[in-house]
Amino acid sequence: MTHTLRLAMAWLGLVSLAAVTQAQAGSPLVLLTDFGTRDGAVSAMKGVAYGVSQQLLISDLSHENPDIFTGAYRLYQTEEFWPRGTVFVCVIDPGVGTSRLSVVVKTRNGHYFVGPDNGLFSPVAERDGVEAVRQIDESVNRRKGSENSHTFHGRDVYGYTGARLAAGVIRFDQVGPPLSADRLITIPYRKPSLADGKLSGLIPVLDVQYGNVWTNIPKELFDQLQPSLGDRFQVRIYHGDQLVDESVIPYRRTFGEVPVGQPLLYINSLMNLAIALNLGDYAATHKVESGLDWFIELRKE
Repeated sequence: MTHTLRLAMAWLGLVSLAAVTQAQAGSPLVLLTDFGTRDGAVSAMKGVAYGVSQQLLISDLSHENPDIFTGAYRLYQTEEFWPRGTVFVCVIDPGVGTSRLSVVVKTRNGHYFVGPDNGLFSPVAERDGVEAVRQIDESVNRRKGSENSHTFHGRDVYGYTGARLAAGVIRFDQVGPPLSADRLITIPYRKPSLADGKLSGLIPVLDVQYGNVWTNIPKELFDQLQPSLGDRFQVRIYHGDQLVDESVIPYRRTFGEVPVGQPLLYINSLMNLAIALNLGDYAATHKVESGLDWFIELRKE
């Protein structure tokens, strides 16, 4: 059905104007980078996308990601809440212009991820499953006039290809040749575990606005300790092999259930275990950071 026909039917009350608008706009386009917002890089990507279609719905996920793993986790934190068909353009690409592959990954929940194959998509691929992968054919899916630009694939290849996919200008099978999902690069990281009453896991990111310490330990694993509200836990946080913080912390539902300035162990919005100070910054106070070499251990007191 053409847009003109849909519009005419809308005026007759046969379809909703919202349906017309969505058909015109295509799928949402979500941007994640390490560019920051102090210069024009993100705006240039949006300009290229709007050059494909001014009806696109473009949203910023995050542009303050210091490394690939942090960006991968922010993507993992967010993408499941977007509707089927959403296209995520993800550019944390220290290998730009080298032999690393440019890909589009389609997950089993119907999301598309456009960017470099450097591990950026591995957490969402692990959780959601991969339906198909295609290598971007830059002879077709590259912004015209950018053939001699080798350091801004976010604008020239990924933003352009993602916009064309979101707007319906190309289908997924027109991105380029298929690749085996087994070829995708993965990021090795410490998985959560429970042994002899001790829970262990990773501190992948901080809840940076508030200084809360997030872990990758899921509530289901924590529940195996049969915790009750008010139970106290011995908590140790390590940077590599170095013990950075050791505390005894009560398990509570939310921040206001402990006095101001006091710590609590709680389940965060991703249904993982986390630590906070009520109206305080636990990470800054206890000198805790995050990443592949930051670990946490806890056991019931």
